[in-house]
Amino acid sequence: MKTNYAAVFISALAYWLLGAVWFGVLFNKPWMALENITMEQAKSMNPVLPYVVSFLLNLLIAYALAQVCIWRNANTTGRGASVGVLLWIGFIGPITYTTYMYEMRPKELFAINHFYPLAGLVLMGAILGAWTKKSA
Repeated sequence: MKTNYAAVFISALAYWLLGAVWFGVLFNKPWMALENITMEQAKSMNPVLPYVVSFLLNLLIAYALAQVCIWRNANTTGRGASVGVLLWIGFIGPITYTTYMYEMRPKELFAINHFYPLAGLVLMGAILGAWTKKSA
């Protein structure tokens, strides 16, 4: 398999849009309360830069995930999604939960902040796995 750059772009865009729904609609109020962010603070931030940077970082994540999918021959929706789950369970979840535990941060905040990358990696892996580019 070869890297499908269109799939990388679309999966990064899907993850970025998921973030907008996750933090902007589904968990906006509880997330802001748990992070002790006021509406005034939120309105005072740069309205463009964080969105541009997060999209660029999502492209990096999507590219890296595409490489892992290629290495694992994850060339179906299910296989791609399972790679996303495995990476979250094996790395992101344990690393970030350890930090939250020592910082004595609320479990609810961990759930909001880190089930988002779980859902995102599953979504991106599913797109990348389903939209594979076969070697010539």
